[in-house]
Amino acid sequence: MALFLPILLFMVKTSLTNAQGNPPSPGYNPSSVVQTVPFDRAYQTLWGPQNQRFDQSSVTIWLDKSSGSGFKSRKSYKSGFFGTAIKLHPGYTAGVITSFYLSNNEDHPGNHDEVDIEFLGTTPDKPYTLQTNVYIRGSGDGNIIGREQKFHLWFDPTEDFHNYAMLWTPNEIIFFVDDVPIRRYPRKNDDTFPLRPMYAYGSIWDASSWATENGRYKANYGYQPFVGRYSNFKLEGCATDSEQSCRPPSGYPSATRGLSRQQVASMQWVQRNYKVYDYCSDPKRDHTQTPEC
Repeated sequence: MALFLPILLFMVKTSLTNAQGNPPSPGYNPSSVVQTVPFDRAYQTLWGPQNQRFDQSSVTIWLDKSSGSGFKSRKSYKSGFFGTAIKLHPGYTAGVITSFYLSNNEDHPGNHDEVDIEFLGTTPDKPYTLQTNVYIRGSGDGNIIGREQKFHLWFDPTEDFHNYAMLWTPNEIIFFVDDVPIRRYPRKNDDTFPLRPMYAYGSIWDASSWATENGRYKANYGYQPFVGRYSNFKLEGCATDSEQSCRPPSGYPSATRGLSRQQVASMQWVQRNYKVYDYCSDPKRDHTQTPEC
């Protein structure tokens, strides 16, 4: 029986994995209509230049005991499609955040907006968690109101590059993984939606206090350096100085006025099979602060 139990557990795990498999095709690839741009044309080093290596098409950043690293778009935007392919570091990465996000923290310190794709570091026996988040006028002042949804992925993000993107329009924010929509955050009112211009960023940094199981596991620099690799940069939108008539790219077929039925079906599949946390469903949260729930 002692020998049979591990085999049984393996069979159950394999069965569940096969049952979930890959998401149904969304039927539309929004990234295919957005041109890939060279890294150095769209972005510049923000911090940790000694922990950064780039060429025209890609950038590698890493965290070691001395520093992390980050980059920032050359322009700020009031809407757009922001994407990149990322390959994550394997093995022990607890406490380490690898991110791609929008923010105006430098323009509005203590009162900023943010739209996040963050990979929460992990231990080798557990999968990476992809956290999506939206902040509206909140910062590190004790008044942060996060709007987190967390996902596991249907692939190993350390084995190859995969594409991650955010579409931010005046009406909604859609998060994509390999062109599959995984979350839609609609604009229900002006108080719960970011409306001020933001820059696009990428970074890798030590968030041991909270990143992995609420800080239970910390960054271990015996495993350094922790490396994040980025390529296939997609950036198209309305820069802050664009004409008022500017419109961001669409995230769905031109024949539809929103996500198509096929896109909705693929998003619902991901939410049903791979979503592991939703702030609206958390009974510990004060939902008077998140009226959109």
